[in-house]
Amino acid sequence: MCSNLVLWAAKHVNSLPHNDGFLMKRMNKMPGARAFLAGALLTGSALFFIQARTADPYFEISKNLDIYTNIFKELNTYYVDPIEPGKLVKTGVDAMLMELDPYTNFITEADIEDYEFMTTGKYGGIGANMQRKGDEIYIADVYENSPAQMAGLHPGDFVESIDGQSLKGKNVEDLGLLLKGSSGTQVKMKIRDAYTQEVSERILTRAEIEISSVPYAGFVGPQNGYAYVRLTQFTQHCGTLVRDAFDSLKNAKPDLKGLVLDLRNNPGGLLDEAIVTCNIFMDKGQSVLTTRYKIPDMDKEYKTALPAWNKELPLAVLVNKSSASASEIVAGSIQDLDRGVVIGERSYGKGLVQVTRPVGFKSQLKLTVARYYTPSGRCIQALDYTHRNADGTVNAFADSMKKTFKTRAGRKVQSGGGVTPDVAVKDDAMSLVAVNLYSKNYIFDYATQYASKHKTIVDPSKFSLTEAEFNEFAKWVENKDFSYKTTTESQLDSLKKTALEEKYFDNIKSEFEALKNKLSHDKKQDLLKHKEQVRHVLESEIASRYYYARGRMAQTMQYDKEIAKAVSILSSPTEYNALLKPGK
Repeated sequence: MCSNLVLWAAKHVNSLPHNDGFLMKRMNKMPGARAFLAGALLTGSALFFIQARTADPYFEISKNLDIYTNIFKELNTYYVDPIEPGKLVKTGVDAMLMELDPYTNFITEADIEDYEFMTTGKYGGIGANMQRKGDEIYIADVYENSPAQMAGLHPGDFVESIDGQSLKGKNVEDLGLLLKGSSGTQVKMKIRDAYTQEVSERILTRAEIEISSVPYAGFVGPQNGYAYVRLTQFTQHCGTLVRDAFDSLKNAKPDLKGLVLDLRNNPGGLLDEAIVTCNIFMDKGQSVLTTRYKIPDMDKEYKTALPAWNKELPLAVLVNKSSASASEIVAGSIQDLDRGVVIGERSYGKGLVQVTRPVGFKSQLKLTVARYYTPSGRCIQALDYTHRNADGTVNAFADSMKKTFKTRAGRKVQSGGGVTPDVAVKDDAMSLVAVNLYSKNYIFDYATQYASKHKTIVDPSKFSLTEAEFNEFAKWVENKDFSYKTTTESQLDSLKKTALEEKYFDNIKSEFEALKNKLSHDKKQDLLKHKEQVRHVLESEIASRYYYARGRMAQTMQYDKEIAKAVSILSSPTEYNALLKPGK
């Protein structure tokens, strides 16, 4: 449950893990009217570019490029105000690509570093995330063993200046430009300590920050008999990291009973690393993936290249609706080959392959070049970008379009719509009271206060708040503003608005007010009603103050329904084997 809220917060602060980051950045920066007009002018829309009925596509390309160039010359020469060529072209290219799929993106020279971080997990900086609270900037997270941690910075500290520059009016992206830099260079920061409120200057030496794609590995289940590894993204060498993590756990406990690979909220990444990850559990020479291109000669079959690390131990793979792309390659291949059971929610459904191509001046085009197919022959792509509606929207493939395939053992699986788990486990939705306490920083602020008063806590896998400690939090938050409207209340407001417009409200006013009073909620009662959920979220945030990202994960695992289900199935050979047989 806690991990879901952390994901929810991350979606709103950073970006959606399965949605392409460059797409979100592009849409946020694109003014609607300008995007439409620039797209019309620069990308071949019906306003100026009319497709001729000709069998020669190369003539059409040449003709429209000439028109494009001429329009640009006319704009540059005669438009009443100065134009910014780079900005106008970028807007036009983005609008053109919006006609395709959300994974085909133009990556400018300015965005290359962000893209490389997505594929390598590395960047030059201090190892801290910043957020804004009102007019102030504060440290939201610190990475373990980073320059920020070594300098004594911790979440909750306020940053007053960087290299003498005031941060007033600057956004989080501006801060990134100030803090990132080559390894070995220095940055001076003025910090107001969250615990003591003392202001001091710190000089930090930047280093290469590597965000591990395997942030946690450990034991779960009775007598710690099962090895658990969390993989958050398919970056360079992540397959080796997963193998090493399982190997280390096996060496520590040679009598392991089973394996759990957690791919929840993993948006994908490098295809080759997905093959390496499959190879951990499948022997050399096993076909795990086929890609099909526009040019048939480019089609490729991917096979495992090394002996399996282990092909015998029972295996459970955890997925959810935010598991996409390379995550689905691994989960789908393991399912198709009956190597293990897939547990959780239906995955995202991204069956497309992208590559990057240089397009000049250090910029790149990331474009979709192929569809991929798991060993049974299915493509799990959920949305049909080839056939858009008249208004530009995209539909999911209809059930009638989905095809049935069979795993190696003869179990039925379907194409389209992601990977359907062998065992469905739906996590509890986060309550509005928990979401509001988190989004309004009350969970964060209280964790800072707790950490200032407690120098240490027990191991995060065993940490929990006492009843008295939670009651202290409840008392502290009692007078805070975390009011919110339930969905029912919002719909009731909408009903009132419609009734007023149609002049029916006077006739139903008394009934409306009575219903509104019945539906009104009390913050204090809501907090008590969702006490366990809120407590778990708070415990997770507190654990991260002492043990960083791994502490957050270790603490939340205590209440994780999917992990508990995986252990339950792995510990029952009869149930495990039955799930891998046809008809189950």
